[in-house]
Amino acid sequence: MSTPSPSLAIGIVGAGIGGLAAAALCAQAGHSVTLVERFATPKPLGSGLVLQPVGLAVLDAIGADARAFGAPITRMSGHAGRRQVLDVAYAPDAPGLAIHRASLFALLWQAATAAGITLQTGATCTDAPLQGDKRLILRNQADPLGPFDLVIDASGAGSALTPMQSRPLGFGAVWGTVPWPEESTLARHELSQRYLAARHMAGVLPIGRLPDDPTPQAAVFWSLPRAALDDWPTQNLPAWKAQVTALWPQMAPFLTTLHSPADLTPARYSHGTLRRPYGPALAFIGDSAHRASPQLGQGANMALLDAFALAQALRLPLDEALPRYAQMRRWHVRAYQTMSAAFTPMYQSHSTILPALRDHLLAPVATLWPVNRLLTALVSGTMLPPLAGQDWPQTTGQNGPTR
Repeated sequence: MSTPSPSLAIGIVGAGIGGLAAAALCAQAGHSVTLVERFATPKPLGSGLVLQPVGLAVLDAIGADARAFGAPITRMSGHAGRRQVLDVAYAPDAPGLAIHRASLFALLWQAATAAGITLQTGATCTDAPLQGDKRLILRNQADPLGPFDLVIDASGAGSALTPMQSRPLGFGAVWGTVPWPEESTLARHELSQRYLAARHMAGVLPIGRLPDDPTPQAAVFWSLPRAALDDWPTQNLPAWKAQVTALWPQMAPFLTTLHSPADLTPARYSHGTLRRPYGPALAFIGDSAHRASPQLGQGANMALLDAFALAQALRLPLDEALPRYAQMRRWHVRAYQTMSAAFTPMYQSHSTILPALRDHLLAPVATLWPVNRLLTALVSGTMLPPLAGQDWPQTTGQNGPTR
């Protein structure tokens, strides 16, 4: 029988969602955690995101109540012209939660610091070489850190540590955060989208409030070919607003507080998966382990699930824990990577055939049982067990996974 793992010295690279969640969970479990962040002051990047029920369960286990800031999402809706081509409802007792990244960051930051982590900022990680059976963290223009029993790479798509070779996707998006306009008739508990074939997609996501501002906020986004994102800083914003409004007049009130291209942040996406998300004394979580389009709304949830799985696995001796972590997440990650690769071109591509298939075949079928139930499970993150071999109840109210 394996003996429980003793307290480990753990270095975590990256203070994003996955890194902060891993830091909080590992420190709460009694490990000594050093969090390494390239920014002088850790901060969130981006606008809004959707936390699915499985992600909320992880936050509940951490003790971070995101419901105090976010907006419950009961449905995802999309139209192409007058035709509704996306209509996916959550289970009534397990909605999603849309939230600004700044609010989620604040909650996770508070949980991690309250758990007693050590923070090292202001230097980019360049390598994490082995030193015997431990690892150092090398940083540019700064002294090495460590040695650590385990280094967790949570540094995202820009990781210097991951061996993953990802494939750039042909479309990205620009995102902005705006006050929710009082005159808007859009539902405040839905992700709403409008499509022009698959060439353009406009979206509005209610994201609750910021930690220091009670004003209801929305995230707005507009998809663009990857090449066009390079020219976004020179975009004629009035012309862009006219283009968006022509596609979707109801979006016009959400654009009034956007005054320059700098008010929206370009986002580029890629697709890739590490076959083995670990090495000797090294684990990869979040975007350093797997990347995909955000079309299924799973990015933050995947990072949270990785962090939770790894923290659970570290109850075992380290040489058993890392393979166990990979086994717990393998099929859930592969399933969602496959579904993302299949669905994304129907919403973001230059294809004329795929959006027609989406509108005239898949949309009607999606309203039928049991397909509608499968789509609910897909967006909720429960299409497969999130952690193989780990009890994972449906999240309702404040319930979370078994720790």
